[in-house]
Amino acid sequence: MKEIYLWLVRLMSLLWAGRRQKDVIYLLSFADNLPFIRALAAKIPASHRLVVFYRPKCQAAADQLAAAGIAVRPFQDNLSFVLTGIPQIMRARILFCDNYYAFLGGLHHPRRMQIVQLWHAAGAIKRFGWDDPTTAQRSASDQRRFQAVYDHFDEYVVGAPAMGQVFATSYRVPLTRMQVLGYPRSDCLQDASWVTATRQRVWQQVPALKGHRVILYAPTYRDGVTFTPPAGLAAALCADPTARVVVKLHPALATKADALQRQLGPQGVLAPDLSTTDLLTVTDTLVTDYSSVAFDYSLLPNAHSLLFYLFDLPTYRQDPGVQADLLDWLPGPVIATNDQLAAAIKTDAATELTQFNQHWNRANDGHATERVVARYLAQLSD
Repeated sequence: MKEIYLWLVRLMSLLWAGRRQKDVIYLLSFADNLPFIRALAAKIPASHRLVVFYRPKCQAAADQLAAAGIAVRPFQDNLSFVLTGIPQIMRARILFCDNYYAFLGGLHHPRRMQIVQLWHAAGAIKRFGWDDPTTAQRSASDQRRFQAVYDHFDEYVVGAPAMGQVFATSYRVPLTRMQVLGYPRSDCLQDASWVTATRQRVWQQVPALKGHRVILYAPTYRDGVTFTPPAGLAAALCADPTARVVVKLHPALATKADALQRQLGPQGVLAPDLSTTDLLTVTDTLVTDYSSVAFDYSLLPNAHSLLFYLFDLPTYRQDPGVQADLLDWLPGPVIATNDQLAAAIKTDAATELTQFNQHWNRANDGHATERVVARYLAQLSD
């Protein structure tokens, strides 16, 4: 079925290949890049048009964009998208993608269409693409489809050369396609007014956090939803009796999150209506593992201690795997046991993040949006 779907995408895109390419199209599956989309809308010439195609899970974000006068339309990989969406995609002069979109593997790529990847994470701990051990186990047709998508990206926007190298290796694409412009979604993290306003909103919604050391436990999502927090983790997270602890697991793990939250006792604080990014602005200690949240947290002025609790590193190295040089740039030691985690929380030593940010966040300086908008909108007049 996948091959048939891609064949239909190819056919429809060839039928509409003669359309004049004037639009800027953004494919949206993550809702944390709205300021960038608004900046595009503000700068795009009147002779061109911005259209945002969004996944259904981003309906709330799409509503915000629509309220600002930006054209939005939902899309899923189905026949309706082939018949009505692909003709509009073929009008794109610039096509921004915030994720891996399988249909790109079948899309006819006109010479004047620039397809740009704006990834949703500033750094990489987990392996992906060809570096993911499971990729070698996929069928030859699957592997061809994966590479077809990777090859369709003309440029990859990255926050540092290190991430560019990861993409070049993981996707088997030329390093020359990497553009070290910074991630627009990171700009807010260095915007003092945004940070202040967000903190006030967090404290207003969850007053129990104000005036306390905040410890946020935010592990990565694991494929298959098999994550089980180790026994005794709650006690380790509560090693500082004056702190307040918030747990943020993937929505699919809500039951396990609730169970862990109950184990925290009076030190546990619920914040279901706040995003992880919101909570980072009031976090004094972030406990994570392989999640990209670490790269965001390190940019915030309140970033104090960043603890990598890698209790399952031996098995995680095998599937899905971690970057080979992980231990070379990890800011601090690997924390493997509850006792080590409790000791680190009690000590509360500041994590030195300068080298970590130089490695992963070199261009994430608060001005990425300006650079990305300037680079790609300039191409509309080519």
